[in-house]
Amino acid sequence: MTALVFFYGTLMSGFHRPGRSTLDQILVPVGRGWIRAALFDLGIYPAAIPASDSRVWGEVYQMLDTDAVLSSTDELEGVNPSEPDSSLYIRAEAPVTFDDGRVVTAWVYFYNAPWAGPSASNLVITSST
Repeated sequence: MTALVFFYGTLMSGFHRPGRSTLDQILVPVGRGWIRAALFDLGIYPAAIPASDSRVWGEVYQMLDTDAVLSSTDELEGVNPSEPDSSLYIRAEAPVTFDDGRVVTAWVYFYNAPWAGPSASNLVITSST
């Protein structure tokens, strides 16, 4: 199990999402990177969905207390590990590519609710590879 986590959207530093700042003491910034995904604006928060043809940029952190970080972030993101089908997001290990080309595996939160597909009105912050 990896000790790295990838945050995008409102989980990134600077957004001051309630509950997120409590994790700062047990996270060490590692760098900026991207995952293969598309990012969609759902109004009050973004949703990343795995996609091979676009990138979502975010922040990579080393977790000093992996269980505490994942448990707290699961709660923030509506993840129920015992019932993944009913979770708003799912947590999965995925490759993250840093600015310098290094690739690591990190925990990533992907949107898990029913999705009708992308539309031009809600596609945001993605770039083709």
